Amino acid sequence: MYVRDAKNRDEAWLLDAIEDVGLDDVAFRSRDYVIAVDQESGDRAGFGRLRVHKADGEEAIELTGIGVLPEWRGSGIGAHVVERLVDTAAAEGFDDVYVLTDQPEYLTQFGFEPIDDDALPGSLVERRPEKRETLDGDITPLRLATDAFQMPSHLRDAFKNAAQGPNDDGEDPTESAEDFGIDPDTATYKYDTGR
Repeated sequence: MYVRDAKNRDEAWLLDAIEDVGLDDVAFRSRDYVIAVDQESGDRAGFGRLRVHKADGEEAIELTGIGVLPEWRGSGIGAHVVERLVDTAAAEGFDDVYVLTDQPEYLTQFGFEPIDDDALPGSLVERRPEKRETLDGDITPLRLATDAFQMPSHLRDAFKNAAQGPNDDGEDPTESAEDFGIDPDTATYKYDTGR
């Protein structure tokens, strides 16, 4: 499993995955995302986004749209997506990253700390009502200094051993004609024209 920058060819998958997970795709640009990919199968498992906000000559960077497909949850994928986003924000010169979330307990394990609304940059104060409407709930603003990210060891280990689904044994399933609604006793073959 690894996390990489999204490519243009990932756009359709991203839009479908964002909808499936129930996240917002406001101001969608695929180049803002990172994607977790299984190196053996090539399956995409999770994603997240950095969004830069500008207001009154001030820039702030927000982690948003972080999601993991249901069959991959519990594998440390979300943690590594967050780590990659924080590293990218640091590389782009940001000292702090912000999150507006309805699930603060997930992010506090990495060192994010709740902050008051008045500690938010102006551009994120304006984003808060939009986010609340999308998530249909109470939104907690969080901040993390980019050099303060902490990865819990159990999530790092889970990511190293990530496998799709709880019963994935790595074997391809055996498929039969009946799986496709074909009665093998009465079906004709591909090139049988019936003449």
